[in-house]
Amino acid sequence: MINKPARILTFKCKNCSKSVQVFLQKVSACSHIQPYQGICNCGEIMKHATGNKEAVQSYLSSNDVLWSHHH
Repeated sequence: MINKPARILTFKCKNCSKSVQVFLQKVSACSHIQPYQGICNCGEIMKHATGNKEAVQSYLSSNDVLWSHHH
């Protein structure tokens, strides 16, 4: 049985310290990365990802809200 990633994770905002929910983003059927994104009430965009190290770094360093993983 394959474990599916959580669809919602909660983190503390680095800007205001409030809880922020980040949601699993739909990218492709690729299992190399599971990107998450959410917006705090203070306006701070929160990103998180698990998976391939290079893909995660690319996602976290991107300012594009429509980021997608390519092979």
